[in-house]
Amino acid sequence: MKKFVMAALGGTLAGAIATTQVAGPLLAQEAAKTGNVYEQLDLFGDIFERIRAQYVEDVDPGDLIEAAINGMLTSLDPHSSYLSPKDAVKMREQTRGEFGGLGIEVTQEDGFVKVVSPIDDTPAAEAGIEAGDFITHVNGESLLGLLLDDAVELMRGPVGSEIVITVVREGEPEPFDVTITRDTIQLTAVRARTEGNSAVLRVTTFNEQTYPKLKEGLAEQIEKAGGIEKLNGIVLDLRNNPGGLLTQAIAVSDAFLEEGEIVSTRGREAADGDRVNATPGDLSQGKPIVVLINGGSASASEIVAGALQDHRRAIIVGTKSFGKGSVQTVMPLRGDGAMRLTTARYYTPSGRSIQALGVSPDIVVAQPPAKPASEEEEDKIARPLRSEADLRGSLNNDSLSEDEIKQIEEDRAKAADAAKLREEDYQLAYAIDILKGLSALGPTD
Repeated sequence: MKKFVMAALGGTLAGAIATTQVAGPLLAQEAAKTGNVYEQLDLFGDIFERIRAQYVEDVDPGDLIEAAINGMLTSLDPHSSYLSPKDAVKMREQTRGEFGGLGIEVTQEDGFVKVVSPIDDTPAAEAGIEAGDFITHVNGESLLGLLLDDAVELMRGPVGSEIVITVVREGEPEPFDVTITRDTIQLTAVRARTEGNSAVLRVTTFNEQTYPKLKEGLAEQIEKAGGIEKLNGIVLDLRNNPGGLLTQAIAVSDAFLEEGEIVSTRGREAADGDRVNATPGDLSQGKPIVVLINGGSASASEIVAGALQDHRRAIIVGTKSFGKGSVQTVMPLRGDGAMRLTTARYYTPSGRSIQALGVSPDIVVAQPPAKPASEEEEDKIARPLRSEADLRGSLNNDSLSEDEIKQIEEDRAKAADAAKLREEDYQLAYAIDILKGLSALGPTD
Protein backbone atom coordinates (compact mmCIF):
# COMPACT_ATOMS: atom_id res chain seq x y z
CA MET A 1 0.00 0.00 0.00
CA LYS A 2 2.80 2.39 0.90
CA LYS A 3 4.58 1.56 -2.33
CA PHE A 4 1.40 2.27 -4.28
CA VAL A 5 0.93 5.69 -2.64
CA MET A 6 4.55 6.63 -3.23
CA ALA A 7 4.34 5.52 -6.86
CA ALA A 8 1.21 7.60 -7.30
CA LEU A 9 2.86 10.55 -5.61
CA GLY A 10 5.92 10.16 -7.79
CA GLY A 11 3.72 10.16 -10.84
CA THR A 12 2.03 13.30 -9.67
CA LEU A 13 5.34 15.05 -9.05
CA ALA A 14 6.70 13.94 -12.40
CA GLY A 15 3.51 15.17 -14.02
CA ALA A 16 3.81 18.51 -12.29
CA ILE A 17 7.39 18.91 -13.39
CA ALA A 18 6.53 17.93 -16.97
CA THR A 19 3.62 20.33 -17.00
CA THR A 20 5.81 23.13 -15.73
CA GLN A 21 8.42 22.35 -18.35
CA VAL A 22 5.83 22.47 -21.18
CA ALA A 23 3.76 25.36 -19.84
CA GLY A 24 6.77 27.59 -19.20
CA PRO A 25 7.65 28.18 -22.87
CA LEU A 26 3.96 28.51 -23.80
CA LEU A 27 3.39 31.16 -21.18
CA ALA A 28 6.53 32.94 -22.32
CA GLN A 29 5.29 32.89 -25.92
CA GLU A 30 1.90 34.29 -24.92
CA ALA A 31 3.56 36.98 -22.86
CA ALA A 32 5.78 37.88 -25.83
CA LYS A 33 2.73 38.09 -28.12
CA THR A 34 0.89 40.29 -25.65
CA GLY A 35 3.92 42.51 -25.25
CA ASN A 36 4.24 42.80 -29.03
CA VAL A 37 0.57 43.83 -29.35
CA TYR A 38 1.06 46.57 -26.76
CA GLU A 39 4.18 47.74 -28.59
CA GLN A 40 2.19 47.97 -31.83
CA LEU A 41 -0.58 49.91 -30.06
CA ASP A 42 2.03 52.29 -28.67
CA LEU A 43 3.35 52.70 -32.23
CA PHE A 44 -0.15 53.47 -33.48
CA GLY A 45 -0.59 56.08 -30.74
CA ASP A 46 2.78 57.64 -31.61
CA ILE A 47 1.88 57.90 -35.32
CA PHE A 48 -1.57 59.27 -34.49
CA GLU A 49 -0.09 62.03 -32.32
CA ARG A 50 2.57 62.94 -34.90
CA ILE A 51 -0.05 63.24 -37.66
CA ARG A 52 -2.27 65.37 -35.48
CA ALA A 53 0.62 67.65 -34.44
CA GLN A 54 2.79 67.84 -37.57
CA TYR A 55 0.66 67.12 -40.66
CA VAL A 56 0.64 70.01 -43.13
CA GLU A 57 -3.07 70.70 -42.48
CA ASP A 58 -5.39 70.32 -39.51
CA VAL A 59 -7.03 66.93 -39.42
CA ASP A 60 -10.07 65.67 -37.57
CA PRO A 61 -8.94 63.07 -34.98
CA GLY A 62 -12.26 61.27 -35.40
CA ASP A 63 -11.68 60.89 -39.14
CA LEU A 64 -8.20 59.48 -38.46
CA ILE A 65 -9.55 56.89 -36.04
CA GLU A 66 -12.38 55.93 -38.43
CA ALA A 67 -9.90 55.53 -41.31
CA ALA A 68 -7.66 53.35 -39.16
CA ILE A 69 -10.58 51.13 -38.12
CA ASN A 70 -11.77 50.78 -41.71
CA GLY A 71 -8.24 50.02 -42.90
CA MET A 72 -7.95 47.27 -40.32
CA LEU A 73 -11.22 45.68 -41.44
CA THR A 74 -10.73 46.02 -45.19
CA SER A 75 -7.30 44.40 -44.90
CA LEU A 76 -9.09 41.16 -43.93
CA ASP A 77 -11.21 40.62 -47.05
CA PRO A 78 -13.28 42.67 -49.55
CA HIS A 79 -16.51 42.29 -47.55
CA SER A 80 -15.46 43.35 -44.04
CA SER A 81 -15.75 47.08 -43.38
CA TYR A 82 -16.66 49.82 -40.94
CA LEU A 83 -20.05 51.47 -41.35
CA SER A 84 -20.30 55.05 -40.20
CA PRO A 85 -23.63 56.04 -38.61
CA LYS A 86 -24.75 57.40 -42.01
CA ASP A 87 -23.70 54.24 -43.86
CA ALA A 88 -25.39 52.05 -41.25
CA VAL A 89 -28.69 53.88 -41.87
CA LYS A 90 -28.30 53.43 -45.65
CA MET A 91 -27.64 49.72 -45.24
CA ARG A 92 -30.81 49.30 -43.18
CA GLU A 93 -32.77 51.19 -45.86
CA GLN A 94 -31.37 48.89 -48.54
CA THR A 95 -32.42 45.72 -46.75
CA ARG A 96 -35.92 47.20 -46.47
CA GLY A 97 -35.97 47.73 -50.24
CA GLU A 98 -35.54 51.46 -50.92
CA PHE A 99 -32.45 53.65 -51.20
CA GLY A 100 -30.85 56.31 -53.36
CA GLY A 101 -28.10 55.78 -55.95
CA LEU A 102 -27.28 54.30 -59.35
CA GLY A 103 -28.60 50.78 -58.79
CA ILE A 104 -25.44 48.64 -58.84
CA GLU A 105 -23.96 46.13 -56.41
CA VAL A 106 -20.19 46.48 -56.34
CA THR A 107 -17.07 44.90 -54.88
CA GLN A 108 -13.37 45.73 -55.16
CA GLU A 109 -10.80 43.92 -57.26
CA ASP A 110 -7.26 44.95 -58.19
CA GLY A 111 -7.86 48.36 -56.64
CA PHE A 112 -10.83 49.15 -58.88
CA VAL A 113 -14.57 48.96 -58.33
CA LYS A 114 -16.06 45.88 -59.98
CA VAL A 115 -19.76 45.59 -60.75
CA VAL A 116 -21.23 42.43 -59.24
CA SER A 117 -24.55 43.16 -60.91
CA PRO A 118 -26.81 46.00 -62.01
CA ILE A 119 -30.25 46.00 -60.39
CA ASP A 120 -33.27 45.67 -62.68
CA ASP A 121 -35.06 48.88 -63.75
CA THR A 122 -32.48 51.21 -62.22
CA PRO A 123 -30.45 54.00 -63.87
CA ALA A 124 -27.37 51.74 -64.09
CA ALA A 125 -29.28 48.90 -65.78
CA GLU A 126 -30.94 51.30 -68.22
CA ALA A 127 -27.55 52.83 -69.04
CA GLY A 128 -26.24 49.39 -70.04
CA ILE A 129 -23.91 48.68 -67.10
CA GLU A 130 -23.11 44.95 -67.02
CA ALA A 131 -21.94 42.44 -64.41
CA GLY A 132 -18.15 42.23 -64.54
CA ASP A 133 -17.62 45.83 -65.63
CA PHE A 134 -14.79 47.72 -63.89
CA ILE A 135 -15.43 51.33 -62.89
CA THR A 136 -12.10 53.16 -62.99
CA HIS A 137 -13.12 56.83 -62.74
CA VAL A 138 -16.04 58.89 -61.43
CA ASN A 139 -16.42 62.31 -63.02
CA GLY A 140 -12.82 62.04 -64.17
CA GLU A 141 -11.46 61.18 -60.70
CA SER A 142 -9.55 57.90 -60.46
CA LEU A 143 -10.82 55.27 -58.02
CA LEU A 144 -7.48 53.43 -57.90
CA GLY A 145 -6.28 53.15 -54.31
CA LEU A 146 -9.54 54.30 -52.72
CA LEU A 147 -11.34 52.20 -50.13
CA LEU A 148 -14.53 50.68 -51.51
CA ASP A 149 -16.76 52.76 -49.23
CA ASP A 150 -14.98 55.94 -50.35
CA ALA A 151 -15.42 54.97 -54.01
CA VAL A 152 -19.11 54.30 -53.43
CA GLU A 153 -19.45 57.65 -51.68
CA LEU A 154 -18.17 59.36 -54.85
CA MET A 155 -20.98 57.71 -56.82
CA ARG A 156 -23.63 58.93 -54.41
CA GLY A 157 -25.30 62.28 -54.81
CA PRO A 158 -28.61 64.13 -55.02
CA VAL A 159 -31.45 62.43 -56.87
CA GLY A 160 -31.67 63.85 -60.40
CA SER A 161 -27.98 64.80 -60.64
CA GLU A 162 -25.75 63.38 -63.37
CA ILE A 163 -22.60 61.34 -62.93
CA VAL A 164 -20.08 60.22 -65.54
CA ILE A 165 -18.39 56.88 -64.84
CA THR A 166 -15.52 55.41 -66.87
CA VAL A 167 -15.98 51.71 -67.59
CA VAL A 168 -13.51 49.02 -68.63
CA ARG A 169 -15.31 46.01 -70.12
CA GLU A 170 -13.92 42.69 -71.30
CA GLY A 171 -14.05 42.56 -75.08
CA GLU A 172 -13.98 46.34 -75.47
CA PRO A 173 -10.65 47.68 -76.73
CA GLU A 174 -10.84 51.00 -74.88
CA PRO A 175 -12.41 52.36 -71.67
CA PHE A 176 -15.60 54.32 -72.30
CA ASP A 177 -17.68 56.86 -70.39
CA VAL A 178 -21.29 56.34 -69.33
CA THR A 179 -23.49 59.19 -68.12
CA ILE A 180 -26.09 58.17 -65.52
CA THR A 181 -28.73 60.22 -63.73
CA ARG A 182 -28.99 59.34 -60.05
CA ASP A 183 -32.41 58.28 -58.79
CA THR A 184 -34.17 56.79 -55.78
CA ILE A 185 -33.85 53.03 -56.14
CA GLN A 186 -37.10 51.21 -55.50
CA LEU A 187 -36.27 47.54 -55.27
CA THR A 188 -38.97 45.22 -56.54
CA ALA A 189 -37.72 42.02 -55.01
CA VAL A 190 -39.77 39.63 -57.18
CA ARG A 191 -41.52 39.99 -60.53
CA ALA A 192 -43.83 37.17 -61.58
CA ARG A 193 -45.27 36.43 -65.00
CA THR A 194 -46.23 33.50 -67.22
CA GLU A 195 -44.50 32.67 -70.51
CA GLY A 196 -46.50 30.06 -72.40
CA ASN A 197 -47.28 27.47 -69.74
CA SER A 198 -44.30 28.31 -67.53
CA ALA A 199 -44.35 30.58 -64.47
CA VAL A 200 -41.33 32.89 -64.42
CA LEU A 201 -40.23 34.27 -61.04
CA ARG A 202 -37.59 36.99 -61.48
CA VAL A 203 -35.87 37.50 -58.09
CA THR A 204 -33.73 40.66 -58.18
CA THR A 205 -32.53 40.81 -54.56
CA PHE A 206 -32.90 39.12 -51.18
CA ASN A 207 -34.40 41.70 -48.84
CA GLU A 208 -37.25 41.56 -46.35
CA GLN A 209 -39.80 41.52 -49.19
CA THR A 210 -38.38 38.60 -51.16
CA TYR A 211 -40.09 35.47 -49.80
CA PRO A 212 -43.51 37.11 -49.23
CA LYS A 213 -43.46 38.57 -52.77
CA LEU A 214 -42.32 35.27 -54.28
CA LYS A 215 -45.11 33.37 -52.56
CA GLU A 216 -47.67 36.00 -53.59
CA GLY A 217 -46.41 36.17 -57.19
CA LEU A 218 -46.46 32.40 -57.70
CA ALA A 219 -49.98 32.16 -56.25
CA GLU A 220 -51.15 34.83 -58.73
CA GLN A 221 -49.68 32.97 -61.71
CA ILE A 222 -51.24 29.69 -60.56
CA GLU A 223 -54.63 31.41 -60.28
CA LYS A 224 -54.30 33.04 -63.72
CA ALA A 225 -53.38 29.69 -65.27
CA GLY A 226 -56.45 28.04 -63.76
CA GLY A 227 -54.58 25.81 -61.33
CA ILE A 228 -51.09 24.41 -60.75
CA GLU A 229 -51.83 21.50 -63.10
CA LYS A 230 -52.03 23.99 -65.99
CA LEU A 231 -48.39 25.00 -65.50
CA ASN A 232 -45.57 22.84 -66.83
CA GLY A 233 -43.04 24.22 -64.35
CA ILE A 234 -41.28 27.24 -62.88
CA VAL A 235 -38.30 29.29 -63.98
CA LEU A 236 -36.53 30.89 -61.00
CA ASP A 237 -34.48 33.69 -62.53
CA LEU A 238 -31.56 34.65 -60.25
CA ARG A 239 -29.39 36.31 -62.90
CA ASN A 240 -27.63 39.48 -61.76
CA ASN A 241 -29.01 38.99 -58.25
CA PRO A 242 -26.26 40.22 -55.88
CA GLY A 243 -27.70 38.48 -52.83
CA GLY A 244 -28.76 40.00 -49.53
CA LEU A 245 -30.28 38.48 -46.42
CA LEU A 246 -29.32 34.91 -45.55
CA THR A 247 -32.70 34.37 -43.88
CA GLN A 248 -34.48 35.15 -47.15
CA ALA A 249 -32.24 32.81 -49.14
CA ILE A 250 -33.17 30.04 -46.70
CA ALA A 251 -36.89 30.89 -46.98
CA VAL A 252 -36.82 30.83 -50.80
CA SER A 253 -34.95 27.50 -50.85
CA ASP A 254 -37.38 26.06 -48.29
CA ALA A 255 -40.29 27.15 -50.50
CA PHE A 256 -39.42 24.38 -52.99
CA LEU A 257 -37.93 21.70 -50.70
CA GLU A 258 -39.79 19.22 -48.52
CA GLU A 259 -36.86 18.11 -46.39
CA GLY A 260 -33.10 17.98 -46.05
CA GLU A 261 -30.36 20.48 -45.39
CA ILE A 262 -30.51 23.89 -47.09
CA VAL A 263 -27.20 25.40 -46.01
CA SER A 264 -24.58 25.12 -43.31
CA THR A 265 -22.23 27.75 -41.99
CA ARG A 266 -18.83 27.12 -40.40
CA GLY A 267 -16.97 29.76 -38.48
CA ARG A 268 -13.62 29.94 -36.77
CA GLU A 269 -14.72 27.70 -33.91
CA ALA A 270 -16.63 24.44 -34.36
CA ALA A 271 -19.27 25.70 -31.92
CA ASP A 272 -19.98 28.63 -34.25
CA GLY A 273 -21.24 26.34 -37.02
CA ASP A 274 -24.90 26.03 -37.88
CA ARG A 275 -27.12 23.92 -40.15
CA VAL A 276 -30.53 24.84 -41.47
CA ASN A 277 -32.99 22.20 -42.69
CA ALA A 278 -36.07 22.50 -44.88
CA THR A 279 -39.58 22.17 -43.50
CA PRO A 280 -42.41 20.24 -45.22
CA GLY A 281 -44.30 22.11 -47.92
CA ASP A 282 -43.53 22.88 -51.58
CA LEU A 283 -45.17 25.94 -53.11
CA SER A 284 -44.81 24.43 -56.59
CA GLN A 285 -46.31 21.07 -55.55
CA GLY A 286 -43.46 19.17 -57.17
CA LYS A 287 -43.48 20.93 -60.53
CA PRO A 288 -40.13 20.98 -62.39
CA ILE A 289 -37.90 23.99 -61.71
CA VAL A 290 -35.19 25.59 -63.82
CA VAL A 291 -32.91 28.09 -62.07
CA LEU A 292 -31.14 30.72 -64.19
CA ILE A 293 -27.78 32.07 -62.94
CA ASN A 294 -24.87 34.06 -64.35
CA GLY A 295 -21.71 35.84 -63.20
CA GLY A 296 -23.82 38.46 -61.42
CA SER A 297 -25.57 35.87 -59.22
CA ALA A 298 -23.87 36.10 -55.83
CA SER A 299 -24.15 35.19 -52.15
CA ALA A 300 -27.80 34.46 -51.27
CA SER A 301 -28.50 33.60 -54.93
CA GLU A 302 -25.79 30.96 -54.79
CA ILE A 303 -27.22 29.49 -51.60
CA VAL A 304 -30.57 28.95 -53.33
CA ALA A 305 -29.05 27.61 -56.56
CA GLY A 306 -26.67 25.31 -54.66
CA ALA A 307 -29.38 23.92 -52.37
CA LEU A 308 -31.81 23.16 -55.21
CA GLN A 309 -29.01 21.70 -57.33
CA ASP A 310 -27.69 19.39 -54.57
CA HIS A 311 -31.20 18.08 -53.84
CA ARG A 312 -31.74 17.54 -57.59
CA ARG A 313 -34.82 19.69 -57.22
CA ALA A 314 -33.90 22.02 -60.08
CA ILE A 315 -31.86 22.15 -63.26
CA ILE A 316 -29.35 25.01 -63.11
CA VAL A 317 -28.92 26.81 -66.44
CA GLY A 318 -26.71 29.74 -67.46
CA THR A 319 -23.09 30.55 -66.63
CA LYS A 320 -20.93 30.18 -63.51
CA SER A 321 -22.03 32.35 -60.59
CA PHE A 322 -19.94 35.01 -58.80
CA GLY A 323 -18.46 32.84 -56.02
CA LYS A 324 -19.16 34.77 -52.81
CA GLY A 325 -19.38 32.04 -50.20
CA SER A 326 -18.82 34.01 -47.01
CA VAL A 327 -21.20 35.24 -44.32
CA GLN A 328 -21.02 38.78 -42.95
CA THR A 329 -22.36 39.68 -39.52
CA VAL A 330 -23.30 43.32 -38.88
CA MET A 331 -22.36 44.25 -35.33
CA PRO A 332 -23.63 47.53 -33.83
CA LEU A 333 -20.95 49.78 -32.34
CA ARG A 334 -21.02 52.72 -29.98
CA GLY A 335 -21.93 55.99 -31.64
CA ASP A 336 -24.60 54.39 -33.93
CA GLY A 337 -21.97 52.99 -36.31
CA ALA A 338 -21.57 49.31 -37.14
CA MET A 339 -18.96 46.77 -38.15
CA ARG A 340 -19.52 44.35 -41.03
CA LEU A 341 -17.30 41.36 -40.31
CA THR A 342 -16.87 38.10 -42.18
CA THR A 343 -17.61 35.46 -39.56
CA ALA A 344 -18.21 32.23 -41.48
CA ARG A 345 -18.24 30.40 -44.80
CA TYR A 346 -21.37 28.78 -46.04
CA TYR A 347 -21.66 25.31 -47.61
CA THR A 348 -24.26 23.67 -49.82
CA PRO A 349 -26.03 20.49 -48.62
CA SER A 350 -23.35 18.28 -50.24
CA GLY A 351 -20.68 20.08 -48.19
CA ARG A 352 -19.11 22.12 -50.99
CA SER A 353 -18.00 25.68 -50.43
CA ILE A 354 -18.87 28.16 -53.16
CA GLN A 355 -16.21 30.66 -52.07
CA ALA A 356 -14.22 31.83 -55.13
CA LEU A 357 -15.55 28.88 -57.19
CA GLY A 358 -19.21 29.75 -57.62
CA VAL A 359 -22.05 27.42 -58.65
CA SER A 360 -21.48 25.64 -61.96
CA PRO A 361 -24.66 25.25 -64.03
CA ASP A 362 -25.86 21.81 -65.06
CA ILE A 363 -26.30 23.20 -68.58
CA VAL A 364 -23.99 26.02 -69.65
CA VAL A 365 -25.89 28.55 -71.74
CA ALA A 366 -24.34 31.94 -72.44
CA GLN A 367 -26.44 34.96 -73.33
CA PRO A 368 -25.47 35.98 -76.88
CA PRO A 369 -24.46 39.64 -77.21
CA ALA A 370 -27.09 41.78 -78.88
CA LYS A 371 -26.12 42.44 -82.49
CA PRO A 372 -28.02 45.03 -84.50
CA ALA A 373 -29.34 43.50 -87.71
CA SER A 374 -28.60 45.16 -91.02
CA GLU A 375 -31.52 46.65 -93.00
CA GLU A 376 -31.31 43.75 -95.46
CA GLU A 377 -31.49 41.16 -92.64
CA GLU A 378 -34.38 42.99 -90.98
CA ASP A 379 -36.23 43.01 -94.32
CA LYS A 380 -35.76 39.25 -94.65
CA ILE A 381 -37.06 38.68 -91.11
CA ALA A 382 -40.08 40.89 -91.72
CA ARG A 383 -40.93 39.09 -95.01
CA PRO A 384 -41.98 35.48 -94.23
CA LEU A 385 -41.41 32.74 -96.79
CA ARG A 386 -44.36 31.60 -98.87
CA SER A 387 -45.83 28.13 -98.37
CA GLU A 388 -48.14 25.79 -100.29
CA ALA A 389 -51.19 27.42 -98.67
CA ASP A 390 -50.22 30.76 -100.23
CA LEU A 391 -50.35 29.41 -103.80
CA ARG A 392 -53.39 30.37 -105.84
CA GLY A 393 -55.77 27.44 -106.27
CA SER A 394 -54.01 25.15 -103.77
CA LEU A 395 -55.95 22.18 -102.43
CA ASN A 396 -57.55 22.32 -98.98
CA ASN A 397 -56.51 19.90 -96.22
CA ASP A 398 -59.49 17.52 -95.95
CA SER A 399 -58.17 15.49 -92.98
CA LEU A 400 -58.62 18.14 -90.29
CA SER A 401 -61.69 19.67 -88.69
CA GLU A 402 -62.01 23.42 -88.22
CA ASP A 403 -61.27 23.02 -84.50
CA GLU A 404 -58.10 21.04 -85.27
CA ILE A 405 -56.96 23.65 -87.75
CA LYS A 406 -57.63 26.37 -85.17
CA GLN A 407 -55.54 24.45 -82.61
CA ILE A 408 -52.65 24.16 -85.08
CA GLU A 409 -52.80 27.90 -85.73
CA GLU A 410 -52.74 28.59 -81.97
CA ASP A 411 -49.72 26.30 -81.57
CA ARG A 412 -47.97 28.13 -84.40
CA ALA A 413 -48.66 31.45 -82.68
CA LYS A 414 -47.12 30.11 -79.45
CA ALA A 415 -44.09 28.89 -81.40
CA ALA A 416 -43.74 32.35 -82.94
CA ASP A 417 -43.87 33.92 -79.47
CA ALA A 418 -41.21 31.48 -78.28
CA ALA A 419 -38.99 32.41 -81.24
CA LYS A 420 -39.44 36.09 -80.39
CA LEU A 421 -38.46 35.39 -76.77
CA ARG A 422 -35.27 33.68 -77.99
CA GLU A 423 -34.31 36.94 -79.69
CA GLU A 424 -35.07 38.97 -76.54
CA ASP A 425 -33.71 36.62 -73.84
CA TYR A 426 -32.03 33.47 -75.11
CA GLN A 427 -31.27 32.02 -71.67
CA LEU A 428 -34.87 32.39 -70.47
CA ALA A 429 -36.20 30.87 -73.69
CA TYR A 430 -33.80 27.94 -73.21
CA ALA A 431 -35.08 27.40 -69.65
CA ILE A 432 -38.69 27.41 -70.84
CA ASP A 433 -37.82 24.93 -73.61
CA ILE A 434 -36.43 22.58 -70.95
CA LEU A 435 -39.73 22.74 -69.05
CA LYS A 436 -41.63 22.06 -72.29
CA GLY A 437 -39.46 19.01 -72.90
CA LEU A 438 -39.97 17.69 -69.37
CA SER A 439 -43.72 18.25 -69.69
CA ALA A 440 -43.82 16.35 -72.99
CA LEU A 441 -42.14 13.35 -71.33
CA GLY A 442 -44.82 13.33 -68.64
CA PRO A 443 -44.40 12.50 -64.92
CA THR A 444 -41.67 10.04 -63.98
CA ASP A 445 -41.46 7.73 -60.97
